[in-house]
Amino acid sequence: MTITSSPSWAALGTHQKALAATHLRELFAREPNRVESLSLSFGGMFYDFSKQRVTAETLRLLTELARVAGVQERAERMFSGERINVSEDRSVLHVALRRSAGPFPSSQFDVMPDVIKTRLRMAEFAERLRAGKCIGHKGMPIRDVVNIGIGGSDLGPKMMGQALRSISHPALGVHYISNLDGAQLAPLLQTLDPRTTLFVIVSKTFTTQETMINANTARNWLRANLGDDLVSENHFAAVSSRPERAVEFGVSGDLVFPIWDWVGGRYSLWSAVGLALMIAIGPHAFDEMLRGAERMDEHFRTAPLERNLPVVMALIGIWNTNFLGASTNSVLPYNESLKYFPSFLQQLEMESNGKSVSIGGEAMDCATCPIVWGELGNNGQHAFFQLLHQGGRIVPCDFIAAARSDFPLPEHQEALLSNCFAQSAALAFGKNKDEVRADLENESMSAQEIADLLPHRVFAGNQPSSTLLMSSLNPGALGSLVALYEHKVFVQGAIWGINSFDQWGVELGKAVANRILPAIRDQELAKLLDASTQGLLSFARKHL
Repeated sequence: MTITSSPSWAALGTHQKALAATHLRELFAREPNRVESLSLSFGGMFYDFSKQRVTAETLRLLTELARVAGVQERAERMFSGERINVSEDRSVLHVALRRSAGPFPSSQFDVMPDVIKTRLRMAEFAERLRAGKCIGHKGMPIRDVVNIGIGGSDLGPKMMGQALRSISHPALGVHYISNLDGAQLAPLLQTLDPRTTLFVIVSKTFTTQETMINANTARNWLRANLGDDLVSENHFAAVSSRPERAVEFGVSGDLVFPIWDWVGGRYSLWSAVGLALMIAIGPHAFDEMLRGAERMDEHFRTAPLERNLPVVMALIGIWNTNFLGASTNSVLPYNESLKYFPSFLQQLEMESNGKSVSIGGEAMDCATCPIVWGELGNNGQHAFFQLLHQGGRIVPCDFIAAARSDFPLPEHQEALLSNCFAQSAALAFGKNKDEVRADLENESMSAQEIADLLPHRVFAGNQPSSTLLMSSLNPGALGSLVALYEHKVFVQGAIWGINSFDQWGVELGKAVANRILPAIRDQELAKLLDASTQGLLSFARKHL
């Protein structure tokens, strides 16, 4: 039986019809304790979902849906090391990467010795480099670190590095390169000293096209500048499941850190993939980040469904997508340091749950992952918020902010937070005709002017949003934040009945690109491709 044929799903559909005509204004008016009953706290985190178009009854029905879908049982299967990634026959154990003690997941299948050994190796290397004891060219200490990766080997560490830049090492530059477009790497190389630059190549297979082309360019740049005196081992580290390939490239075996097949790329921030991040913020802060994630893991595993933060967040998304008909979800951080968080969530959510086939191979009979998009909220207010307020589409929003600024300036934080809170309120409650008319009358407008302007200044409101407020952007809170969204994605995948841990759509694009690459130069190979691609290649060939 699919989840959509369950009585719980039907009950939610009936409930939605009964609630459909009820505006958020009315819900707040008749529920004086609405915020208390529709909010959750965790550590230094407050999640207010009272502006979602839900009631206590909605939450009760959604929680029952999670029980029927076996969310808790499926979570235990993950935590026990079962191979829940069935299409690739792999365990899903990224939670082990932030465990503080073992054995885990069991004494028979204990991954913790390898995890802890790697974590200690990372910390030792990071401490040496931060102390100026890692030597580049002719005894000069490393001063710049460039992480070369893509997808999960880039987005997580880059996002977290930006989020924690207020505590980053003041004398070390840590940079991230992912794009094949030379416009990203070339300008960066112009600012670096090859004598004091270390490249960290992050690729599970050490064959990822984008990563290896950028890595080869970096090596050629070092050779061109340092000539025969280049000692390659002084300028490279690597993270890979194929250490022999990294050594063949020119990385010292002592500086190759492992990644395991039970860690998916978009869940790998906590592993050696986070090496550049650890170098930037230090092993102690990195460990605090792991502890924050571990606390969220424990909360997810033990808290009752109706008070379980990742579960409730996931259920709100299910309600918006499957019962209110929303096709997108906007992520709006009100903090400059979180500017990469929407991009990070795009991969985490859409690569995990952007599936139209169930875990058993059947076509899905309901919508799954919405399109995730977003921008810094304060910037978005002067761009796409117009559509949110008056575009006529339902676009659920996640507002995210920290109460304390990581870069405090007088008056800035209060104004920033007031904008965040104001936008969520305006989206929820809008402005009706009577209120607009009263405002226009106060401006001494004529009856005709009021009639002309009135339709343009009415705001329907009733736009659902949640606000996630943290005390500050400290490593522990950010670790909890990322783990929260990881488990949210897991819960939604469990309810929809899809495999959240494969990404065959990504693999298809890679395979097609590998077929097209040689055809750019070879016209005979191009003839084997479709007509559109041949036309594009013909134009590109003339202008390369």
